[in-house]
Amino acid sequence: MTDPDPTDADRHPTLSEAGQRMLDYLAQHRHAPVFRNKSGSRLTAHDLARLRVFEAGVAEAGCVGQRGGEPPWLADFVARCYADVPHYRARGVAPSGFEAIPTTRRADLAHDITAFVPDSVALDRLINFRTSGVTGHPLLIPSHPLVAASYLAFHRLALRRYGIELTAGRNDVGVVLLGYQRQCFTYVSVIPAMDEAGYVKLNLHPDDWRSPEDRAQYLDALRPEILSGDPISFSALLALSMTWKPRALVSTSMTLLPALRNELETRFSCPVLDVYSMTEAGPIGVYDACAGGHVLLQQQLLVEILDPAGKRVRLGERGEITLTGGFNFCLPLLRYRTGDYASLQTRSNETVLCGLSGRAPVRFRTTDGAWINNNDVTHALRALPLWQYRLHQHADGQLQFEYAVDRNMDIEVTRILHGIFGADRMLDVRQTNFGNIKVVPYTSDAVSNNGI
Repeated sequence: MTDPDPTDADRHPTLSEAGQRMLDYLAQHRHAPVFRNKSGSRLTAHDLARLRVFEAGVAEAGCVGQRGGEPPWLADFVARCYADVPHYRARGVAPSGFEAIPTTRRADLAHDITAFVPDSVALDRLINFRTSGVTGHPLLIPSHPLVAASYLAFHRLALRRYGIELTAGRNDVGVVLLGYQRQCFTYVSVIPAMDEAGYVKLNLHPDDWRSPEDRAQYLDALRPEILSGDPISFSALLALSMTWKPRALVSTSMTLLPALRNELETRFSCPVLDVYSMTEAGPIGVYDACAGGHVLLQQQLLVEILDPAGKRVRLGERGEITLTGGFNFCLPLLRYRTGDYASLQTRSNETVLCGLSGRAPVRFRTTDGAWINNNDVTHALRALPLWQYRLHQHADGQLQFEYAVDRNMDIEVTRILHGIFGADRMLDVRQTNFGNIKVVPYTSDAVSNNGI
């Protein structure tokens, strides 16, 4: 969450003396990494009151599945979209039937994200998040401090399925969010909804630490209740000599393979939650082996499964996950095709995404034999106006990069990619027109067998 030169008071409007002590402890610990950024919840006292009401509603609703037919909130939601959101309003009158509404894709958001922000949303507190672009175009997603804080309600709901009620509060560290990238947004903060329990976003890559051994020692000192991350950062975590065992690990953003989950559960003696989540929609479902898939978490999010032509498939048939609604009032989704695939089934009064195929982490090999992940590539390319591209690494290490933009950028792309992969890496860069096909931006035939 960034804007021009915010103050500490902007970042932490309700910070107490105890909260300040926690921030100082997290940042100044002798084993702490280099924190490259600053951030905070931005929540006011009024926001916190609204958040408590929202969290109570989510807890009361639970994971009861969506019923057949259209949910009662859908008609009003569609009407608001067509009246208040420039992109939808430009289409004219809303179709009489919901399934006649055109779908949207990541490419639509990438083309002009501002057209998806409702006119009624005040811009003075708007924030943005950047997607990783694992299976689609990297995006800037509009959000709000209240929206960002609302994630916790759904994570609490997911944890309850595993019998875990969060207890961290004042003077505790509640959550540590792990990354593993050459460049990573890192900071310390507190969680107002958990009585200012500590929150840390840190990078496990050795370059962010004075000593590689500090990583385990810092985590052991913090004793976080929850560790969150993705399969890449959790793979790095397994290599550390950390002795602290959190109450749960929460994996988001990418596909978590069963073998890695089992290894993590054995090592840390705690549940490992696989949460299907995306920046555009937040937490969507949590994997439950007894339910046979990812149980839906959001009551105000309609999930459809569509075929390639955009038609709804029958219950139990496989297709593309498509979303309508959501709790991000800065980005109301209307038949948004995610690029992820599953079937939708009802089991024990719950709605379950079965056989989910989502974002798998992709690693690439540099000329010096090191391995980097797709987030490093996304970060390196962020300065270029590339709204659609594809990078593939062949088994011999050669790279092929295709991009769609209205001017030739071969020189700029070559310079950036040689900078992260090595100047002697064979690289084929070409401008192309992808048309309307879905483009998976990162693929590789090079196989990493040495971990991280």
